[in-house]
Amino acid sequence: MTAAMAEGYDAVPDLERERLLRYLEAVVAVRRTPVHAAVAFNAVYFGYHLHGDGYGRSPLRLDDFPVVTLGERAAALPVGAMVCVATGSDPLYAEILYKEGAHPDVGSLGDVPAWVSGAPAGAEGPGREGAEDSPRRRELLVPDPNAFGPGVSLSPAQLHRLRTHRRWINEDGHIVIDACYPSREAARRDDLSAYADYLLTTARAQLLSPYVPVSLAELVGSTHDDVLRIGLLRLLDTVRRLLASSDLLRMWGPYAVTREALAACWRDTGPLGGDDLRTLAAAVEHAATPSRRRYGLAAPVTVYTAVGPRLRAFPGAEDLLKGVEYAAAVCRANVTLADVVQRDSAQGLFANGARVTLDDAFEGGGVWRSHYPGDTDRTGDPLDPAGQGWTSTTATAPGQVQEQEQDPDPDQEPVDAPLADDAALGPSELLQTGEEEIVWRLPLRLASLIDGCLPLCSPIAGELRTAFGRRPALRLELDHPGGSLDAAEAVQHTVAELGAGADRLTGVVWPLDFFPGLVVQLHWLRGSRVIRAVTTRLDRAVQIGHRVIGHCYDPCVLTREDAPGSDRNGDTAAGLGPRQLVLRTVRRCGLLTPDGHALLDRSGLPLAVYGRRPARTRSTALEAAVAELLAERLLEPAVGSRDTTGRPHFPARAGERTIPLIGYRPALIRVIQPWGGTGPATGRMRGVQYVPGHLRRLLPERSASEAQRTAFREHCRRLGKADGWELPEGYTFVTQHTRGR
Repeated sequence: MTAAMAEGYDAVPDLERERLLRYLEAVVAVRRTPVHAAVAFNAVYFGYHLHGDGYGRSPLRLDDFPVVTLGERAAALPVGAMVCVATGSDPLYAEILYKEGAHPDVGSLGDVPAWVSGAPAGAEGPGREGAEDSPRRRELLVPDPNAFGPGVSLSPAQLHRLRTHRRWINEDGHIVIDACYPSREAARRDDLSAYADYLLTTARAQLLSPYVPVSLAELVGSTHDDVLRIGLLRLLDTVRRLLASSDLLRMWGPYAVTREALAACWRDTGPLGGDDLRTLAAAVEHAATPSRRRYGLAAPVTVYTAVGPRLRAFPGAEDLLKGVEYAAAVCRANVTLADVVQRDSAQGLFANGARVTLDDAFEGGGVWRSHYPGDTDRTGDPLDPAGQGWTSTTATAPGQVQEQEQDPDPDQEPVDAPLADDAALGPSELLQTGEEEIVWRLPLRLASLIDGCLPLCSPIAGELRTAFGRRPALRLELDHPGGSLDAAEAVQHTVAELGAGADRLTGVVWPLDFFPGLVVQLHWLRGSRVIRAVTTRLDRAVQIGHRVIGHCYDPCVLTREDAPGSDRNGDTAAGLGPRQLVLRTVRRCGLLTPDGHALLDRSGLPLAVYGRRPARTRSTALEAAVAELLAERLLEPAVGSRDTTGRPHFPARAGERTIPLIGYRPALIRVIQPWGGTGPATGRMRGVQYVPGHLRRLLPERSASEAQRTAFREHCRRLGKADGWELPEGYTFVTQHTRGR
């Protein structure tokens, strides 16, 4: 892995892409099972050995793995999680390769009640989402017990004994648990976002270990949580997109399988081979068609079929669905169904009059919907999970369904409402309330920079008003490491306005390099008239757009308030060209995500820019500007959904009408300081590649020098690793450096 991969797929040089792709293809071929993008990330990040040892040579600490037990309630685990299955004897260490819903109402032949298909976690019945804010869902996890090499893997006899007892894993070698999610939002997250959350919380020590080949903190040049999250999501996305680009692999959702394995399966005439897969496809195609025509109109029929349980019904399939082979069989079946739908139907509509679509990609290994007559059914991408089973039970009146399928009139209702209320953008965060000192943190807003003020949170404002009155004179001391402050900026005499509805310091002179989103940590000693404001320097500067940033910042505030037309002299769109207007509008009006992305309904762009329907010439100019920005990757396309009130959502929600979005992604570029430089570079060094510090395996009977051991201890300190100072046996440490011209 390289630092460029933490900046996004498009930032990775072709040579690095090719090298990583060749390794990922080898991982998928060696593991002989579908490889999820999160598992592929693990292989690269933690060092999966291709010749039998798996993660056996990696620095992973087995004692850090969460413990799970068959049938018990446990925190939801994403695919990619490394776990310990507690047993009566030796523990079973495994990597979760695959998971699916295991709803108890799914029949043994794969028949699924309509409301189960696409239902949210915690749903209790048709149209009943459940009252719990922390929903539970029955899930089946497929572990790989051989992922960590022969040194810690159980023997076949031990595994067979565990399966027979059915106390820790079931007879198929799988784990079925009641997965508990911290919130409904967490249960709706896509696989890669869920895995990123898991790595940054439960598996944080594992993720930030200095023993991994190259630590995430080193790749992104920071230990700040927001920067780590953005870099991790981009790394995961880079791996996913590389898998999808391979000519040797096929994808089913986030899972990659080799084309060679698929072809071998289709040629096989045994159980779950080509004949059985063709039988499955025919059964799904004809599941809803009447067996005999009668006079008059036949009543509409809808059938939902879960792939996993349906495969178990084939003769001789039982032994082929144990262990990791179950995941392989399910993915092969879904790929086969997808190919049949794409090849033999028109948008899912077959010649027999039935329409077949994927309705739920998670429950039971994938739920396919067969509906007859299909020509009256809604159209769309048949491979886009629509969740029509669940939504058909949530519409209690015809008016609700009709309202859901209609687009709101953009002249009557705006569609560019932000995801979160912008009044709550960049709130103060109270860090410490002690007997002697109060410490809090906030990002600077554009209004504060323009007006020369500093908001005060309510606990401090209340105590100041009690001690000194409504307009006390206070001293503000600025500390800006790595920046330049003159004497008038470092120590300022200000006046506090308290109790007038907006508690703040006034008369503040902000340094010229302070920008919207810059995070300031403030300290106040109780009883004093001094407030100290400190910025936190990043380990390595980054560049976002035109701005080089060397200190911690809030990405959401930066996206909103550092848009074109916004600076410390004012905030106006006057005089901006079409390109700047588009960028400004997407950033100011789009849906905000926690990492600073902004997404806007593309159809609502003209109204958002001008406040009314513009003339045709202006609309044409905006569309041309959007096309240019997309081509230059300053904007990116996305897909969201819109609910019945006209409010957009991202990611798209099941049962809602999908809409095209245009998104602004703050492209983060690592700034490399030139040799001998004293400040951050103003741009990228052309022809020079930054190589972060990393471990390197030594030849047998070699040992690391004392200088490298010392360098590794310093590396650990930079990463915030207070323990584990010593190099692991058999490794040396290569210090960070640049290479190239």
